[in-house]
Amino acid sequence: MLSRSPVFLGILSSCGRAFRRGFCAEAERWLRSSFTTVLVLTADNEKNGGGPIRPIYFDAQATTPVDPRVLDAMLPYYVSHFGNPHSRTHAYGWEAEEAVENARKVADLINADPKEVIFTSGATESNNIAIKGVASFYSPQKKGVVTTQTEHKCVLDSCRTLEHRGFNVTYLPVQKNGIVDLNVSFPQPSRHDTSIVSVMTVNNEIGVRQPVEEIGKICRSKGVFFHTDAAQAVGKIPIDVQKMNIDLMSISGHKIYGPQGVGALYVRRRPRVRLEAQQSGGGQERGMRSGTLPTALTVGLGAACEIAKQELQADYEHVCALSKRLLDGIMSQLDHVILNGDPVACYPGCINLSFACVEGESLLMALKQVALSSGSACTSASLEPSYVLRAIGAEEDLAHSSIRFGIGRFTTEEEVDFTVKQVVTNVKRLREMSPLWEMVSEGIDLKTIKWSQH
Repeated sequence: MLSRSPVFLGILSSCGRAFRRGFCAEAERWLRSSFTTVLVLTADNEKNGGGPIRPIYFDAQATTPVDPRVLDAMLPYYVSHFGNPHSRTHAYGWEAEEAVENARKVADLINADPKEVIFTSGATESNNIAIKGVASFYSPQKKGVVTTQTEHKCVLDSCRTLEHRGFNVTYLPVQKNGIVDLNVSFPQPSRHDTSIVSVMTVNNEIGVRQPVEEIGKICRSKGVFFHTDAAQAVGKIPIDVQKMNIDLMSISGHKIYGPQGVGALYVRRRPRVRLEAQQSGGGQERGMRSGTLPTALTVGLGAACEIAKQELQADYEHVCALSKRLLDGIMSQLDHVILNGDPVACYPGCINLSFACVEGESLLMALKQVALSSGSACTSASLEPSYVLRAIGAEEDLAHSSIRFGIGRFTTEEEVDFTVKQVVTNVKRLREMSPLWEMVSEGIDLKTIKWSQH
């Protein structure tokens, strides 16, 4: 039940500490009002038999809940230490600036220098600044950009924008497991025509891990800058920008139990990476990203990264155990289920499964008590099959039948078991309604059937 969940208890504890610190009366009234609402909902829920108020959350690749310890760190900067970090004439600005600089402990998580961390509104903005910024700065001498077909949409769209400006963009294909084949498809970028290579660390739809360290070595040897979208990797797997030869890296706050609306861009200082700012303003963040920084959000990102560094191994082991429990539970009870991506070179918290003869959207609607998705949250409104699944060679029907399970820090064994039961029950029910399932279960290859046309 909600009242016994670790997240709920953590929020109670966090708010309680806030009250004891003596925040202003207005903030205390607001917190107590929200508090009362949650308690009333919980009481009503328990009277009605203790069923879940909201679906179980299994969409950790779309976003994660704010860790209560992160919320605790942020609250003072909403209600008492609310100064503008760029105001340097009074104490409010000084304490806000100090908090922002302290939040650059993001660097500790990735083995970087705090001066190399640029705060942004999220990974999408970081990706835009990195790709467009570097390409623009080094043109027209260098007009080449290299990326892959399975990048996040904001990376692909940034590259298409550059194409319209006259840049030459190479979109590398991937293998059936979703990983770039460095021996076949990865070109040897030349320092004479390529300014930047952008390859994501962990894919947001199928969870595969690209050989980032090897790609970094190739780029460094050729004098080409290497950017990676690590929104799904930072805080979940070990990242070392020095060892991996990463020059630019995008980070998202809400993917690592921090607040939404904040992210970061790592920009290497030695060897120095130059880029052209993508928006005009007051020249904050070393001129790379103008705009007043949201103190509370940057503090939240810093706290989230500090916690992630401390609990990285424990979180990973927890996610691995639950991932195996989920896969074993589903695979042992259902036939014709395909795991999309690579079973080894992957982040185990992102599981993408295709269920033969089941429409993914129908399954999502049937699983009302579990919050899932059929792919990226950024393209979930589209009825087209996932371009990531099509890039790895998935047939259109299987691409339409895929479901993504996102396991996180607060996921429990009970939630996994409940989800397995719901998935198995509903897949069997939907397959019974499918005229094709009987043929598939009898071993008939649907591709060999010649359908009559009317």
